[in-house]
Amino acid sequence: PFPNVEGAHRVVAADLVSMEEGTGIVHMAPAFGAADLAVGRREGWPVFKPVGDDGTFTDAGPDFIRGLFVKDADPLIVDDLRARGILLREETYEHNYPFCWRCRTPLLYYARTSWYVRTTAVKDRLLQVNRSVNWFPENIRDGRFGNWLENNVDWALSRERYWGTPLPIWRCAAGHQTAIGSLRELGELAGRDVGDVDPHRPAIDAVTFACVDCGEVATRVPEVIDTWYDSGAMPFAQWGYHPELGRGEEEFARSFPADFISEAIDQTRGWFYTLMAEGVLHFDDTAYRNCVCLGHIMAADGRKMSKSLGNIFDPWEALDRQGADALRWFMITSGSPWSPRRIGHDALDEVLRRFLLTLWNVYSFFVTYANAEGFDPSSAAVPIADRPVLDRWLLSQLSRTVSTARDGLEAYDATGAGRAIDAFVADLSNWYVRRARRRFWDPSAQAGADASAAFHTLHACLVTVATLLAPFTPFVAEELWQNLAADREGRPGSVHLADYPLPDPSTVDADLDRAMAGARAIVALGRTIRAETKTKVRQPLSEAVVHYPGDHEAIGPLLDLVAEELNVKVVVFAESAERFGRWHAKPNFKRLGPRLGPRVKEVAAALAEDDGTLAAALASGASVALDTDSGRVDLSADEVDLTQEVLAGWGVASDAGVTVALDLEVTPELRQEGIARDIVRAVQEARRAAGLDVSDRIVLSVATTGAVAEALRAHAATITGETLAVELHDQVRLDAHTVEIDGTPVRVDVRRV
Repeated sequence: PFPNVEGAHRVVAADLVSMEEGTGIVHMAPAFGAADLAVGRREGWPVFKPVGDDGTFTDAGPDFIRGLFVKDADPLIVDDLRARGILLREETYEHNYPFCWRCRTPLLYYARTSWYVRTTAVKDRLLQVNRSVNWFPENIRDGRFGNWLENNVDWALSRERYWGTPLPIWRCAAGHQTAIGSLRELGELAGRDVGDVDPHRPAIDAVTFACVDCGEVATRVPEVIDTWYDSGAMPFAQWGYHPELGRGEEEFARSFPADFISEAIDQTRGWFYTLMAEGVLHFDDTAYRNCVCLGHIMAADGRKMSKSLGNIFDPWEALDRQGADALRWFMITSGSPWSPRRIGHDALDEVLRRFLLTLWNVYSFFVTYANAEGFDPSSAAVPIADRPVLDRWLLSQLSRTVSTARDGLEAYDATGAGRAIDAFVADLSNWYVRRARRRFWDPSAQAGADASAAFHTLHACLVTVATLLAPFTPFVAEELWQNLAADREGRPGSVHLADYPLPDPSTVDADLDRAMAGARAIVALGRTIRAETKTKVRQPLSEAVVHYPGDHEAIGPLLDLVAEELNVKVVVFAESAERFGRWHAKPNFKRLGPRLGPRVKEVAAALAEDDGTLAAALASGASVALDTDSGRVDLSADEVDLTQEVLAGWGVASDAGVTVALDLEVTPELRQEGIARDIVRAVQEARRAAGLDVSDRIVLSVATTGAVAEALRAHAATITGETLAVELHDQVRLDAHTVEIDGTPVRVDVRRV
């Protein structure tokens, strides 16, 4: 019925049709869909467009729907089909359809004429340049971005907008076109100064001139340029680059290509592409050498943030609640930077608690005791080689952390760098300060070289950590720097003016690092035993027996640290199978699996039949040979997990070849000592509640009965020494601090001297 559409009723093949849904026949309208237009061009169809720019039918449509909005015309079209007897069925069904993301109204796709940049002409050069860029993650280069370049199509440059960067083409009625390169050139053609004219549409459209070919009035074409062209022009546009006018050439030459850029993964089809395309088109080079491609930030519920969904994360609330540094630290160190990540206040609270407050507590500890002891960072420091083993270990870890952080940042791995700093701060708090705490506080006021070494070590670490953190958490880093280092000993007044730290190879001690890792593994097993047997940490025990397959000589100097941390009187090595009874060995599948594969089951069977001889040899650190069905297998101590049949009253834990046994028998003397430690803790709590400084001397009164009173009398000297009490009484005030120790009420009264 529509003769103006020649060949309208044809059936052709196309791979865009799915046989999994619908009829397998798709209506094609080349003017209203990209896939339709592609098929239409292949078949030579005309682009029939009976709908105007306002969404209503034009005179090209049937007369009964002319002037109607396309959706409003649907019922009339159905009525017409019914009246002509060609309607098979009318129904409403749900299917995918595009809607405006702003107003949620249905969209219409139009085929439009456009101005293009022939990027396909430089496709091979784009691919070549892309291979020269360091992508993070690396798979983006040949994956998402590389695929985009491989399937490159010409860039549709023009847009139909009210305001924007104008397409600089002027056209006369005869169709002659003039491309304008600058406002100066436009002013010369227009015969007037146009320097004060807003160079955007619509203001620039008022400027006309006589066509250089025919003399007719030339006006600017109505289109503006794709705003992504402006983004891609940043490397040269920021300098006002214009060689013909002698502008911005030196600045551009100094800064192009950029060392690195960073944006989210969706920019592979946006800014990343337009930067590279314009770099190649204009300068035959890449616009950037390194590209960090980040994943998207999702709402706490895992969905895309949307005001309509009510799951928007308000950054201003985060700045007020957790602070900018917590937000920055989360963004840099939490999860893979290349993958989508959820963000919410709970996650930021965890960052604040686990890292920033841990660091702040270490800093506060140092400042508190440095002030109490009158520590001067500029005083002569104990040579590192002469410092206690714990100090030397910490400085070795610091140097390693500096190396890791620098290497990470050089390789655009800020996440790896940040996590290395995070791990160091955890070690600083949970191991060094925990084990060295007594060295910073000397009740006798006779701090010597040991205390000086501890203060200098911790001060150096905090200053270095502040410098390491400057790019990550600039405000916390500056706060630490101002109090610890600013304008001292040649240092600048701000951490952000300081050079990034360099590692000190002379402080690295690989043997000590390995030994300390072994000591901490022993401590972790000892803590496990206490937790599983419900033995209080403050309750002293008589002995820890350790099977350690590593170097006993190297770990020997660290056993005092292990004893202090496990709260035992002595730590000894178990060398013989008779020490606690028979040893049992099982394969460490994590270590043996990669080496032996399925044969590890044969090893397990052979060890299960051992009478203790092989296991005892392994416990002593020796290697053994097993005869299995498939041949001989040599085993070392670190390839098995060892356990012992221990006597009653002992607790045992094993992991990765290390076994620890604690004697859990609590003698009356040990019990008294444990109670005394609980009394000290109660007094310290009372001191804090009273707002006393750590250096304040006190008069202490403790009222209690029974076993707690006996422990108080037996350990009075220790308790008063630990709490800076110059007097100890048993009469307390009515408002005394009250606690319970071993089921016995204890009232504690403290008064500043």
